[in-house]
Amino acid sequence: MTSIQNKLFIDGRFVDAVDEATIDVFNPHDNTLITRVAEARAADVDRAVEAAARAFPKWSATAAAERGRLLLKLADRIEAEADGLARLEAIDTGHPIRDARNIDVMRTAACYRYFGGMADKFQGSVVPVEAGFLNYVQRAPIGVVGQIVPWNFPLMFTSWKLGPALAAGNTVVMKPSEITPLSTLRIAELMAEVGFPEGVVNVVIGYGHTAGQHLAEHPGVGKISFTGSTAVGRRIVDASRGNLKRVQLELGGKGANIVFEDANLAAAVNGSAWAIFHNQGQACIAGSRLIIHERVADEFLDRFTGLAKSIRLGNPLDPQTEMGPLTSTVHRDRVLSYVDIAREQGGEILAGGKPPADPALAAGCYVEPTVVRARPADRVSQEEVFGPFVTVTTFKDDAEALAIANSTEYGLGSGLWTRDLSRAHRMAGAIRAGMVWINSYKRVNPGSPFGGVGQSGYGREMGFEAMHDYTEARSVWVNVDAAIPPHFKR
Repeated sequence: MTSIQNKLFIDGRFVDAVDEATIDVFNPHDNTLITRVAEARAADVDRAVEAAARAFPKWSATAAAERGRLLLKLADRIEAEADGLARLEAIDTGHPIRDARNIDVMRTAACYRYFGGMADKFQGSVVPVEAGFLNYVQRAPIGVVGQIVPWNFPLMFTSWKLGPALAAGNTVVMKPSEITPLSTLRIAELMAEVGFPEGVVNVVIGYGHTAGQHLAEHPGVGKISFTGSTAVGRRIVDASRGNLKRVQLELGGKGANIVFEDANLAAAVNGSAWAIFHNQGQACIAGSRLIIHERVADEFLDRFTGLAKSIRLGNPLDPQTEMGPLTSTVHRDRVLSYVDIAREQGGEILAGGKPPADPALAAGCYVEPTVVRARPADRVSQEEVFGPFVTVTTFKDDAEALAIANSTEYGLGSGLWTRDLSRAHRMAGAIRAGMVWINSYKRVNPGSPFGGVGQSGYGREMGFEAMHDYTEARSVWVNVDAAIPPHFKR
């Protein structure tokens, strides 16, 4: 693995924070110190915004094909550096190395490659208007955009935000989580190496209430893109009011995962385990509410709990590990607190609900895959736990399944398992969510829009929708040969 970068990246250079403050970054496997990274505060964010503003005129005027070429070169470098990036992501986040290598790194490269290819293909339009006029609509970059990335998928989420922003001609100030900043800093190194101009991308590591707040409030920022909790998302909206900057929010989720009586149970069991236990359940789209038809509930749960109990927990760097630690001790304790809440409200713990007994994992942030029987109105069925924690309830008919699925304030991801194609389309159209998977879960692609409704936020990552979200529509009217009579006759 390459050496670990631990400074801020501003105006094409790695620099210390103005006041030389630092933040400790820990390995969640054993809570040992990995490094100390520079802590950005308001003055550092100001420096980064100023650098991005200086770089914007030249970058936005750069040929779209050239912007795309740099993104494609970055994708190639990421693939070439796959092993080192995967190891870095594993020690920083707790992602099992096999997932970091085969999923996170590959999806990251694919995202930069998609937007690299789109850069010179994202077109405006011509609007048919009255005779004698040509009206065309350009898509113009916004300017300096602020991007705030959470701690659960830092490598991949960095690409989801940087890819469309840069392809569209914006410059960026990015704030990764102070808990997991290392892969984002490595990407900044690679961007400099492949030739991105100084100031086009700037990376500031800091706490949300200082660096994040200042970035969201900053009058020099034209858009803020935030992925994180709903509570913080509301504060981002408040902070953006000063200059009415555009806001894009990808927030919490409480994904409904419905198993109908005609489902292929083997596929549903495995797909539902992936939906909740991949990345230790630390995913906003996780299928954290299993809603099972009462006719197949016993058989499904027998298979599902057996699978959950068999998942191999261990050191993320071990290729045999199937589930690693949660990303911090604070978050581990929060997840475990929901086991107590479930018991207090009459829930039944069917599997897990505690740290593993293996003494080799005792120093880390591990929680066993947890399955809880609960009612739809219980707190554990309504609040985002964000861990390897799934609630189970049953239903009698389609109407009840839909009512349960739509009973939370969230609307991000959801899934359903059935062989009935008519039912599948009908339910997909009725579930209140930005994404619905049928006989699968957690599939993503750079060309497919990603985002939610309700308290899960607004705006979309990826696809043409993301490019629209990083541009402004400019309508241009040209009088070709229209004779306009004077309005005021003299």
